[in-house]
Amino acid sequence: MYDGYTDEWFIRQTGLMLAIPEAWGHVWVGRSKEGPSLNRVMTGYDGWTHERFTFSDAAIPLLADGIKWLGYVPKRNLIWNLGVFTDALSKDQSFSYYHKAIAGRIAWVPMASDSVGKLLHLGLSFQVGEPEDKTLQLKSKPEASDVPNFIDTGKFPATSATLLGFEAYYRPGPWLFGTEYYMEKANSPEAGDPLFTGGDIFANWLVTGETRSYNTLGGYFRQVSPARSVFEGGPGAVEVLLRFSYSDLDSGTLRGGTFWRLTPMVNWHLADYLRLELIYGYGKLDRFDLDGATQFFQSRLQLEF
Repeated sequence: MYDGYTDEWFIRQTGLMLAIPEAWGHVWVGRSKEGPSLNRVMTGYDGWTHERFTFSDAAIPLLADGIKWLGYVPKRNLIWNLGVFTDALSKDQSFSYYHKAIAGRIAWVPMASDSVGKLLHLGLSFQVGEPEDKTLQLKSKPEASDVPNFIDTGKFPATSATLLGFEAYYRPGPWLFGTEYYMEKANSPEAGDPLFTGGDIFANWLVTGETRSYNTLGGYFRQVSPARSVFEGGPGAVEVLLRFSYSDLDSGTLRGGTFWRLTPMVNWHLADYLRLELIYGYGKLDRFDLDGATQFFQSRLQLEF
């Protein structure tokens, strides 16, 4: 992938997936999402929002190199993934937080169908890692890619970090409701063994009646496919949503800041490969003993090919 923002080329999600029915699923070898957080595991262009919530970016690595077991037992409505990872090939890249880590997620997902009708997703996830160079830093932009980090602990010594999370999603047809919440505890006596928390909650509605499909292999939702695209004489798919996100990076001796953002937005899916996003956001940051509010006016045109 070419990143125009940094003017660099990167190897993104790349690997080999092997189907192993005797192990109720697949084994992935290569570079991939580690596994915690449905929102994080989803491909970025499949999501209902323009950016992932702030604590997700601050605490959960985007990619890592390793081996991951993905399982699904339909009769028990269980989906899981478990993996071990290392930074042998990715050290010093922006997405590499840990020298080595183990991460996993398990979810109970009763559903009428993966593509229509009611679906419930309840999941628990974890990650335990040894930070690169025994140094950790949690930081995140305010769900806007072209601005500075709003919350940032700065680098601090840490021998390990443990993340625990909960996720719940309910899809009664064209509506989708969801929330995720995480806690990360760092083993850092020098910084007072800080505990960081954050998450989000949202509701969205596909006004034109479509239903978001669900990927049972990875345990996440897929992008919206319009019933009739604008190029077929239809309206496309119109999606409206409201999300609230929150992050607290003040703990121990560290003052990384607290930040919340409320985001109403509209997605117009003109076709499977073309989407227009219109976004407004209102955020509140408490850092450096100061309170400040920011209004965000954003838009994005997404083209897939």
